[in-house]
Amino acid sequence: MIVIGIIGGIASGKSLVSSRLNELGAAVLDADRIGHQVLRDNEVKQAIRHRWGDGVFDEAGEVDRGHLAAIVFGDSPGKRDELDYLEKLTHPRIGQRLRETMDRMARADARAVLVLDAALLLEAGWDRFCDKILFVEAPRSVRLDRAQRRGWTASEFAAREAAQASVEGKRERADIVIDNSSTPEHTYNQLETMWRALVSG
Repeated sequence: MIVIGIIGGIASGKSLVSSRLNELGAAVLDADRIGHQVLRDNEVKQAIRHRWGDGVFDEAGEVDRGHLAAIVFGDSPGKRDELDYLEKLTHPRIGQRLRETMDRMARADARAVLVLDAALLLEAGWDRFCDKILFVEAPRSVRLDRAQRRGWTASEFAAREAAQASVEGKRERADIVIDNSSTPEHTYNQLETMWRALVSG
């Protein structure tokens, strides 16, 4: 099985790339979705409640990710400590589920192509699961505009980006670079060329 890790700046278009690769025949493993599952684990919820209290839970007793994000994202040293705690709590559990899922998929079809879509792929060390790293490129101005269309503020965008590896550092780690600064069709053409080379190889 070939595993392609998708990286890029916030709002660069990683989901668009993953979706198109899925249409071309790849399976997609979404680390964010697994992260949601981990936040529903009783042990994780108990640790979160002990650390931050009942205020980060909704009426159904599940973690309110928006409230939690307000606590852990930001430039201050205190917020960095809170984010470190959350990542140490959740990342090992997410990584274990990723590995187990990938092992099951490899046993089912050794020739499969799997896309691993994880915002913190490098930061969490999940690039060790990947055979190739694909970087989705888009200028910061374009990415900020996309994020604001989703309802983010400029300060929220900056805080989230500051919590990740630099865009330049991510690009340096990539085996493949896809330009997603213009139209989806432009991006799709690049992906289709890449896919043909990958499958034929």
